[in-house]
Amino acid sequence: MRQPKLSRNLLLRMLNRTGKVRFNINVTPGGSREIQLRMLRKLLQKAERTAFGQAYNFREILDASDTYEQFAATVPKGDYLNMLPWWKEIREGKSDITWPGRVEHFALSSGTSDGSSKFIPVTQDMLKYIRRASLRQILAVAATDVPKDHMTKHWLMVGGSTSLDFNGIYYSGDLSGITTGNIPGVFQRISKPDPEIRSSKNWQEKIHRITVEASKWDVGMIAGVPAWIQLLFENIIEYYKVDNIHDIWPNLEVYIHGGVSLKPYRKSIDALLGRPIKYFETYLASEGFVALQIRQNNDGGMRLLLRGGIFFEFIPFNEKNFNEHGELREEAIALPIWEVEEGKEYALLLSTCAGAWRYLIGDTIKFTNLKKNEIVITGRTKHFISLCGEHLSVDNMNDAIQEIGTKHGVAFNEYTVGAIGVDQFFGHLWFIPEEKPGLSEIELAADLDEILSRLNDDYAVERKHALRDIRVQLVPPHAFNGWLEYRNRAGAQSKFPRVMRGNLLKEWSAYLKGLGVELQDFTPVI
Repeated sequence: MRQPKLSRNLLLRMLNRTGKVRFNINVTPGGSREIQLRMLRKLLQKAERTAFGQAYNFREILDASDTYEQFAATVPKGDYLNMLPWWKEIREGKSDITWPGRVEHFALSSGTSDGSSKFIPVTQDMLKYIRRASLRQILAVAATDVPKDHMTKHWLMVGGSTSLDFNGIYYSGDLSGITTGNIPGVFQRISKPDPEIRSSKNWQEKIHRITVEASKWDVGMIAGVPAWIQLLFENIIEYYKVDNIHDIWPNLEVYIHGGVSLKPYRKSIDALLGRPIKYFETYLASEGFVALQIRQNNDGGMRLLLRGGIFFEFIPFNEKNFNEHGELREEAIALPIWEVEEGKEYALLLSTCAGAWRYLIGDTIKFTNLKKNEIVITGRTKHFISLCGEHLSVDNMNDAIQEIGTKHGVAFNEYTVGAIGVDQFFGHLWFIPEEKPGLSEIELAADLDEILSRLNDDYAVERKHALRDIRVQLVPPHAFNGWLEYRNRAGAQSKFPRVMRGNLLKEWSAYLKGLGVELQDFTPVI
């Protein structure tokens, strides 16, 4: 079947039709401040007549000479619970609450498996900015040495169901399902899978149906969460009895990934390929398109989308601003982009054109290049361990699990760390998939301990004091996806929690025992 011509010039023309977006990499000195202040004023002006805008005097903030300072002093910081009373009114069908008009879509953000689903408003303005950012990501790919004719191959998007739930007032579902249903028509013609498969809500069924259809497509680019892409590749290779995925899709050149860190999955995915491909990371959260990777060979840094319908603030991720459970302290201080520092860890606070205001989304980041406004995601505010001052981040954990996998010749794609008590002190219990026979829990624990002591000075200090034990518990590899399915969390937006404590750790342990796993004795820390 003849495919539509999709040249870089056509992409540029399409981009211009959705609104002018600058594609330059560098931002001039002081430019970030001006760009973001303009964005803040634009958001405030648009929302000043809403119930939220009137409650917090957006007009007075706009009239002030120090708009940002007034905004920060007037509008409270907070997480989902802070916005929930306002968003409940929107879900009741009320208009002009936190953003002008009625909201017709809500993204279900289940995040990790340790919390109930959150309903995040998705406005038409936000969808417009997401479309623009998606096109910019395609332009970034086109700017590499990927053969241009490969940009006209099929694009496979492994995302949430496009069959959204409707309760008479609004539609709800995975953000990927909402956005897939809103992509431009020319992309619809070359994107896969077909609409019927996209609409499926059963992930195992969806993977199977894509597998069966795979040989009919000429896929040049693929997008999706790493765990599901790996599973899809494995299924296709097994189904067609081939050596690697390039035997089915010889023109596959690009994988656009996001949702979780690629580090634990990279080795496994590489092993399923016939040759190297290009990886591009995106940061599309339920609250908006935060950042995307423009440059290759820059250690995975993504550029913040300063013109993407979001005003950014950054809260230094430390004990002064967050308690031991990763909860925001009332006295926490937020910084605008012109006051951040390279290499320091921050929690993200967003104000968006979907009616989120000073909203803590739960992710932590570091700036890797301030001149280019490039960041990496380091973890989650509630997914770190600091039982006694060890300050162990998900980024540290990902690096360690990748390194021990390399040492032992295996890829540990999933893992979680339990916070446990050891007499009057503390310990970490790592749950790691038993990817091959003969692995030693004692040896793996010693390796992890050595690597983490090297990566994290605070961890090294506390290992001599209150952090008394580091253990490893090997579990069946299928237990991780099985746990998500057991809790009805399987899907594009779901992530396995990297840290467990308290009741969640007890539930995970009970699930493992139900699988017949002989667990070590331990006491969860609340």
